[in-house]
Amino acid sequence: MSIKPTPETFQGALIDADAQVESFRQTRNSRRTELVEDYVELIADLIADGGEARQVDIAQRLGVAQPTVAKMLKRLAAEGYIQQKPYRGVFLTALGSDLAERSRERHHIVESFLRALGISEETARIDAEGIEHYVSTETLEAFKLHLAKLG
Repeated sequence: MSIKPTPETFQGALIDADAQVESFRQTRNSRRTELVEDYVELIADLIADGGEARQVDIAQRLGVAQPTVAKMLKRLAAEGYIQQKPYRGVFLTALGSDLAERSRERHHIVESFLRALGISEETARIDAEGIEHYVSTETLEAFKLHLAKLG
């Protein structure tokens, strides 16, 4: 049996216009930062694992072409997150390392929360990869509080 959504299905009419604007603004902002966060987190992981982050490894792990990675690395360098050295890998700046650590922490909290709900390890990992970029600070703190209560 499927339920067809009707206006009565929802709890009232449209939300306040200013509140809706803010919701969409936050989502657009999260979309803009999502790729940056994914790249710096992956670069940090590659450096921690093998001592370097190479463009070819970044492309392979993100499932994108090397020219796509090259373009993004230029953006990350221009924004101060990485440094590139000829014939060497990619290195995070202090700004990039800080962002990678914050991204990794958000991912860990979201994934742990999903696992606490009984979500499988693989699904929680995959879902956390998307949710971590969009979750508000307030919600993230609630996740942390709930996890702390669980012990």
